[in-house]
Amino acid sequence: MRLATWNINSIRARTDRALAFLERADVDVLALQETKVKDEAFPRERFAELGYEVVTSGFSQWNGVAIASRVGIEDVEVGFPGMPTWGDPAAAEARAIGATCGGVRVWSLYVPNGREIDDPHFAYKLQWLAALREAAAGWLEADPQAQVALVGDWNIAPLDTDVWDMGFFAGRTHVTPAEREAFAAIAEAGYTEVSRVHVPAEHTYTYWDYQQLRFPKNMGMRIDLTYASPALAARVTGVTIERNERKGKQPSDHVPVVLDIA
Repeated sequence: MRLATWNINSIRARTDRALAFLERADVDVLALQETKVKDEAFPRERFAELGYEVVTSGFSQWNGVAIASRVGIEDVEVGFPGMPTWGDPAAAEARAIGATCGGVRVWSLYVPNGREIDDPHFAYKLQWLAALREAAAGWLEADPQAQVALVGDWNIAPLDTDVWDMGFFAGRTHVTPAEREAFAAIAEAGYTEVSRVHVPAEHTYTYWDYQQLRFPKNMGMRIDLTYASPALAARVTGVTIERNERKGKQPSDHVPVVLDIA
């Protein structure tokens, strides 16, 4: 099975690119983030024409996650157990959707950005990650052989070499010890970040801002990451970061990360 994750940064603006990628890369399951569309407006008919079922969680023009699969979709779950809420009045955001596809429990995750270190959204981000860690640990406790993929835009650069310049990020989110510890806690729960295992090269990025020619200058970040449970990690035979998807007409500012699963 070939599983990909991609922060598409508006599915309505990039439907053609997403479908072309599915065909070209021969992807079986695609986890999408930042779809920026309500459920009823998702272009699911276009995906159906290629043989993909789609499940979505989208409430507005912000956030949004989805899973497209041509190997079946079962046991769909919007939000993981204990997922925090945000806003006033507090409400669940469209940041997590899970489904079993071809025997693999796939979670498409769009981790909160955090905004600024002193912003309440930063505390919310850490709470969100702590709740995800607790849920993910519980899935393995219930079934140590569970095939679980936690993939998406984590909005965290785990290593200094995952950003082009640590000096630029001094005092900013994405690289703080608290965020990195929250990310590492997923590994402590028993999961392996398989993209790092298979693509260990430093300064290999998955995101480049649209401004200031960041992509041509390779001023990027590695924040689209793929945790796998032990049973699934053992089946991953390779990972590809599709850098060329940042090129061409109307690209997303993120690129797909693709897992090959035996």
